Amino acid sequence: MSTAGPNSRFLVPPVYFLVALLLMVFFHRVAPWAHVLEAPYRYAGIVLAGLGLGLGAWAAVLFRRAGTNIRPFMPSTALVVAGPYKLTRNPMYLGMAGILLGAAVLMGSLTPFIVIPGFMALIAERFIAPEEAKLEAAFGREYLDYKARVRRWL
Repeated sequence: MSTAGPNSRFLVPPVYFLVALLLMVFFHRVAPWAHVLEAPYRYAGIVLAGLGLGLGAWAAVLFRRAGTNIRPFMPSTALVVAGPYKLTRNPMYLGMAGILLGAAVLMGSLTPFIVIPGFMALIAERFIAPEEAKLEAAFGREYLDYKARVRRWL
């Protein structure tokens, strides 16, 4: 759940992702600082973005199969711990960060990279922390055991 409250339900993680991506493009165009990657190395960004997209999609499919809500402000009805959830508690958010990393590599300049830690910090504060509190309340010991076994990001 977002700490922004019920009137801000449009401020969901994909909106933060799109704003981060636009900021990266802005920084790349306006203040690139230094071009650190040239072709063909920049094209590795396509692979990274594809992996991030695949990770997020895989996690979303598992949520749908479990019949639980994917929206952060809705209650969870199942604790998903299979697939990528064995390695990270937040594969959808990690997938978004992977796409951003891929975009930064593809752009090839230095400044787009500074957006990624900010995106991850905002997601952790505004979505992950409240979601973890709700999961702990809903699933108790089962969630605490899972949380002790699996890291937040990687």
